[in-house]
Amino acid sequence: MAPNTPAGRPGTLTPDQEKKLRELWGIVLKIFGVEVGSDETNGTGAPADEEVLSPTADAKKDKKKSRLHVFKRSKGDKNADDKSSTASEASTPTTDLSKLSISAEDDKFGQTAEFKAAIANIPPEELRKTFWSMVKHDHPDALLLRFLRARKWDVEKALVMMISTMQWRLNEMHVDDDIMKNGELGALETMATDAKEKKNADDFLAQLRMGKSYLHGLDSEGRPMCFVHARLHKAGEQTEESLERFTVYLIETARMLLRPPIDTATIVFDMTDFSMANMDYTPVKFMIKCFEANYPESLGTVLVYRAPWVFNAVWAVLKGWLDPVVAGKVHFVKNVQDFSTFVPKSQIPAELGGDEKWEYKYPEPVPGENDKMKEEGPKQELQKERQDIVAKYEATIVEWVRVGDGASLEEKRKERDVLAEQLRQNYWKLDPYVRARSLYDRLKVIQDGGKLDFYSKAAEPAASTPAKAGGETSADDLD
Repeated sequence: MAPNTPAGRPGTLTPDQEKKLRELWGIVLKIFGVEVGSDETNGTGAPADEEVLSPTADAKKDKKKSRLHVFKRSKGDKNADDKSSTASEASTPTTDLSKLSISAEDDKFGQTAEFKAAIANIPPEELRKTFWSMVKHDHPDALLLRFLRARKWDVEKALVMMISTMQWRLNEMHVDDDIMKNGELGALETMATDAKEKKNADDFLAQLRMGKSYLHGLDSEGRPMCFVHARLHKAGEQTEESLERFTVYLIETARMLLRPPIDTATIVFDMTDFSMANMDYTPVKFMIKCFEANYPESLGTVLVYRAPWVFNAVWAVLKGWLDPVVAGKVHFVKNVQDFSTFVPKSQIPAELGGDEKWEYKYPEPVPGENDKMKEEGPKQELQKERQDIVAKYEATIVEWVRVGDGASLEEKRKERDVLAEQLRQNYWKLDPYVRARSLYDRLKVIQDGGKLDFYSKAAEPAASTPAKAGGETSADDLD
């Protein structure tokens, strides 16, 4: 556990929170096709073998049926609750996923429907792979805990939110198999004959080049900051698809900058010279959905800087769309003195009235920067290593779910922590083989092994030789 770790994170859970986490893990693994039922132990409380952790294609149909009724007790286990309190704690009540739903007032983004569609149509192993792909360098427990905290420790609501997020990542946004895999160089090298696809790629790059939004520096709490210059957005200038891709790309890249105990970021909306021509409700709605539904508990604070009076009417609308908890994180800062209560003046860029002599310049993608992604041998070796660690992690969860609080809770947690650290180290070795390089890699903010330098003195972008593509948009063309 890192020093000053906030409540509700790995290592700071109350007994009741620990129980909720165990319950959610158990249901999630069952949905993933991992056998968890208390009647399936080998007599030692541990998994009989690794087979249960790797569902086979032949078993998919049975898995789909069985995961609709998770944690059913066997007929002979009718009076299991009388055997011991430990056994009772270890058993999770039967949950009929086909009937699980959330009240309309709690289902702002229609996640119940997405959840049911995911359970019905996505094979267990695909959901499992999507989850572990999302984990990346995070502690797996920490990822589940985000959903639990966001849903006030209601296990069923957290489950719906999490599985619908997996569906969103896998089928809707293609986060890991497209957005992060192809990245900036992929957009630059797009050879699409389809005009719409080419326009989407060009618009994605245009937003990066103009500096509409970017990650830079830390606030007073050590949180990474995302700056959004509202005046650089004009409704209709970029396609809706490119705006959504850019938004997800930025959020997902920001995840690369989080290190325990810091697990949230700060967004600074620079409203200098804002006018209603810059207001576009559609991408704002998408951004709200991302943070409230798909990246829960990721916002530390939101600073609205130098908002003109015309923004008051806009805020009246936006506030009604926001979850009250999210709305409570929004602060209006009128001047640099107000700003400096959240960010040291030395870390506020001069453009915004601070003392930091820094300005955004986009370093173009470099030819060959993603060549490691073509090296199948090392990639497969690291992926196999990761699969083995994942199997061990799932095995510890299976045992924890089965034995409940009777076993040493601290011992099991430490075992998971060791494996989580192995996953973290493995990810940063695997990273250059599965994630396209970003401007933050080129600027040396993200370095080998996951090392971070938020104020890197990297060489000027002009020193590199950018990749070329026909019809490249220059910053001068964006006004």
